[in-house]
Amino acid sequence: MYVAFYLGTLAIHWYGMLIALAVVAALGITFIEARRRGEATAHVINLALIVVPLGAIGARLYHVIDKWDYYMQNPEMIIGGRGLGIFGAVIGGTIGLIIYSKLRKLGALRWLDITTPGLLLAQAIGRWGNFFNQELYGYPTDLPWGIYINPVNRLPGYESFSHFHPLFLYESLWNLVGFSILMILGRKLQNRLIDGDIFFLYVIYYSVGRFFLEGLKIDVWTIAGIPTARWICGIAIIASIAVIIYRRYRIHHTVS
Repeated sequence: MYVAFYLGTLAIHWYGMLIALAVVAALGITFIEARRRGEATAHVINLALIVVPLGAIGARLYHVIDKWDYYMQNPEMIIGGRGLGIFGAVIGGTIGLIIYSKLRKLGALRWLDITTPGLLLAQAIGRWGNFFNQELYGYPTDLPWGIYINPVNRLPGYESFSHFHPLFLYESLWNLVGFSILMILGRKLQNRLIDGDIFFLYVIYYSVGRFFLEGLKIDVWTIAGIPTARWICGIAIIASIAVIIYRRYRIHHTVS
């Protein structure tokens, strides 16, 4: 990992700094959303004490499974090595939120809505850690915004190419736009949304963007020849749309 600066002999890496900044930003937005919805803001920090660690564990676990061929040969790198997976982070963090909600008798779906915009902002910020690590780039390109990758960081078979699609930038911008959309919808449609809608809209929105970006990614984990991320995104989109439709159908018939 690339070092930003040193505190004595302690190396502070760009990736770690951006992940920390992402967490702080997510907490700040969650605090704003909790207060706007009339919820006790004290839950935000308490919730983070469970959600952040489980999210980190889930993110690392997903990455290890993704790159299992490597970790099977280098098991000592499983703990302490670099690499995180956003799908694992979302799953782990969601499990943590559900656990906390059950313990404190809170509405899990409501708190998923409260935390989701901050999550998307955190993803937008955290992706810049990939820029400093020179990772998460796509196929070679001669487009003006192609990113230069140092020879040592080029994947096997692509050593002769110098500039690649900056997938981290594409996803960061997509996430930033999504964050703005969710914040606006949460306010403009607050009387029409059901608890959980913001979360399910996030799943749909992020999955659509990620589905298409996977087509530009090199060296992906596949199942039956299709990128695993595309399987996950496709299932998540269908399931989220089904849940949204079913819940509105159920409400309509209950009222009728």
